[in-house]
Amino acid sequence: MEQSCNEAVKSILSCVEKYKSLIVEVEQTIWKNPEIGYKEWKTSRYLADIFQSLGYQVTLAGDIPGFAAQIDTGRPGPVIAIVAEEDSIICPEHPEADPATGAVHACGHNAQSAYLVGCAAALAEPGALDGLCGSIRFLSIPAEETIDLEYRSKLIQEGTIHYLAGKIEFLYRGLFDGVQLVLFTHVLSEETSLFAIDKGADGCITKHFEYIGKSAHAGFAPHQGINALYAATLGITACNALRETFEEKDYIRWHPILTQAGAAANAIPGVAKLDTYVRASTFEKMKQINRRINQALSASAAAIGANLLIHDVPGNMPLKNDEKLSSLFCKTAEEIFGEGCVRQAPWNCGTSDLGDISCLMPTIHPYSSGAIGTAHGSNYHIVDPVRASVNPAKVLAAMTAKLLYDDASLAHSIIDSYEPVFASKEAYFAAIDAISMNKKTVCYRDDGTVVLDFEN
Repeated sequence: MEQSCNEAVKSILSCVEKYKSLIVEVEQTIWKNPEIGYKEWKTSRYLADIFQSLGYQVTLAGDIPGFAAQIDTGRPGPVIAIVAEEDSIICPEHPEADPATGAVHACGHNAQSAYLVGCAAALAEPGALDGLCGSIRFLSIPAEETIDLEYRSKLIQEGTIHYLAGKIEFLYRGLFDGVQLVLFTHVLSEETSLFAIDKGADGCITKHFEYIGKSAHAGFAPHQGINALYAATLGITACNALRETFEEKDYIRWHPILTQAGAAANAIPGVAKLDTYVRASTFEKMKQINRRINQALSASAAAIGANLLIHDVPGNMPLKNDEKLSSLFCKTAEEIFGEGCVRQAPWNCGTSDLGDISCLMPTIHPYSSGAIGTAHGSNYHIVDPVRASVNPAKVLAAMTAKLLYDDASLAHSIIDSYEPVFASKEAYFAAIDAISMNKKTVCYRDDGTVVLDFEN
């Protein structure tokens, strides 16, 4: 006789506990071997070897790191994906950063790889899938952090990748094909509750722009130059003047950095280069604010006779945590760890490429505790791997059992009630591809008129 849902959950929780030491070992091993996006070859191989030792057939992503592995119950039903991120950040001042690369897992992604292994190990145990239907796909994905853009742009130019972010690239390559629901957690620094969850997070457009002026001697011939740094200063000021028109409900963020603005103090800077994101809580608002910023930046270049090169590329879509999945996460966590273990968090103004997946299928992005220090900072550490990795493995594995029990009635109810932002991944790619722009935006005509062309 098949076990009840409660019995199935209890059995899977005991299986996760059985692999507690392995989960902790994975978290600590990856911490000691950090690699940044699209360079996680050691991390990917290490994890793939573990999956193979557990009996899984691993499908490698190909010419990028990462892989998929799937386990089937033997009964027809939906496909649930449990997702983790492989990459680290760069923080050379961190005392445990790789001395050669500056890489360090001050983002906590190493904890995700650990819970992924824990879930896979538990669900591969004999009898763990009794009473369940459908399949569980495990996705170990590179390049969530939007860093090292010069290298990634080179990969795009070479045709190795098509998108900056790993989950979008996995979606493009078909590794999400067939998946109908996605589970995930992320360790949150200084979190006092065991878990936290919010309604969602901003999306972003990634921007690189260059003011193009004219170099000249700063002492005896400044009148012969066009100061690109001054044009950049005007552009930043113009965009900052837009801030009071931003509505709080849209959670708009604009935060440029200047990466180049001259090489010598006795020369008028001929080029000034800047990077930034334009963040907002909806796709339409992202595009609207980006257009206004492009207009302000271009007009600032024209104001002093400079030009402007804008390179806009898709960043991340806004993340929407599915309400029914969020409710199930809270209920499951409280059943395991007690009432009040999940904090309801405010809207998150960060971004994640999981937002792109949430536009197409029910998805959650809750948080676990176990880390201290400033996220992405030099004092960040995971101090409690049980909270950071073992506890999430228990909640996600238990949720999987609930979702796929009773002919996956709970999973089907969530999937059927979900309203996607895009009807298909093809429609999604068409929408984000339309964001891309790479051109000069100021046209000086022979008749003395100036035309701004900042539309993508």
